[in-house]
Amino acid sequence: MVQDKKKIKTIIASQYFLYFGVMGISLPYFNLYCYHINLSGFEIGILSATRSLTMILFPIMWGIIADRFNARRPIYILCNFISAGIWAFYLYTDNFQAMLLITICYGFFFTPLISFLEAFTMDMLAGEKKSYGRIRVWGTISFVLVTTLLGVLIDYFPIKIIIILILAGSLIQALISTRISGTVSRRDLNKCKVKKFLNKRLLLFLFCGFLMLMSHGAYYCFFSIHLERLGYGNTFIGVAWALASVSEILVMVNSDRIFSHISLEKVLLFSFIAATLRWLMLYSTESPYLILFSQIFHAITYGTFHMASILYIDILTDDFSKTFGQAINNAVSYGLGMMVGFFLSGYLYEKTGSSSLFLMSSFIALSGGLLLWGFGFLTKKPVPVPN
Repeated sequence: MVQDKKKIKTIIASQYFLYFGVMGISLPYFNLYCYHINLSGFEIGILSATRSLTMILFPIMWGIIADRFNARRPIYILCNFISAGIWAFYLYTDNFQAMLLITICYGFFFTPLISFLEAFTMDMLAGEKKSYGRIRVWGTISFVLVTTLLGVLIDYFPIKIIIILILAGSLIQALISTRISGTVSRRDLNKCKVKKFLNKRLLLFLFCGFLMLMSHGAYYCFFSIHLERLGYGNTFIGVAWALASVSEILVMVNSDRIFSHISLEKVLLFSFIAATLRWLMLYSTESPYLILFSQIFHAITYGTFHMASILYIDILTDDFSKTFGQAINNAVSYGLGMMVGFFLSGYLYEKTGSSSLFLMSSFIALSGGLLLWGFGFLTKKPVPVPN
């Protein structure tokens, strides 16, 4: 039985809510958990880089299989359940080598989930793609709630509550994933060609996306630790992460207006400028007010950049390679970009401390913006935003 569009939207929104609720625990607090079980900064960087490495390899593999055999839905459900089961093993060890093995196995099944979900969303929205932010915003709302509440909770519960809550959220997401519907018709399997997808314009965009997410490596890996070392408590850390997500909500619910008046290329360029300023601010200040103010820039460095990226990839891919397109975008940016950023941050943290990491991030973001401005989109006709 074909589900009506409103019901499909609700189910997809719930998947974003649960996925980013889990991310709202793992991104700000998993590395803090590792820090409290006495892993070194380099070991924390290795675990973070390994998670990103799995995002490079496995989503592309799963994306090709899903598009080739029209198997997006069953693969999505399978990966949800198996990744949740693997995560449970973190409860039984604090040994670095064991955690590294769990991270690799978990990443094999967890990393394709978001690219599959983005592809589901693009297919479901069809002629309403400018309103993508209104579906995706439920993930951000969840992230805000979770980061805020958990920042308070971990002051009263053992640090292992981080692992337990991620497991619980993953299991609920897996259960609801069984209700998701395949929203596209049967494809001609022979038309799913990788070579058709790759072109100079896309490769340039992917490299700039790589630099943007590389600049975020220090933030996602060491922001919480940086604040703790400055003397801030867990409640402030939670509020800081939540404020970033609140600002993101404001741009996502207004995605229709933004993309009706501003080209994708201009949105992307402005995002690089904002990232350069944001990381400079974190490098140069210890003021709680300026730190919180810098978090508002997340609306641009992540919010508008992410939405523009998803729409841009959807435009540049045909109907036979949508899952692969979103997978390779996530692999190059959130995978390779953040892996390099995590590795560099973990290595330099022991030598220079956390503040200097954000200076490095600022130069990386500036490089991406200059590349985009100087050699990229200025000489090309802008890509129209889909209706």
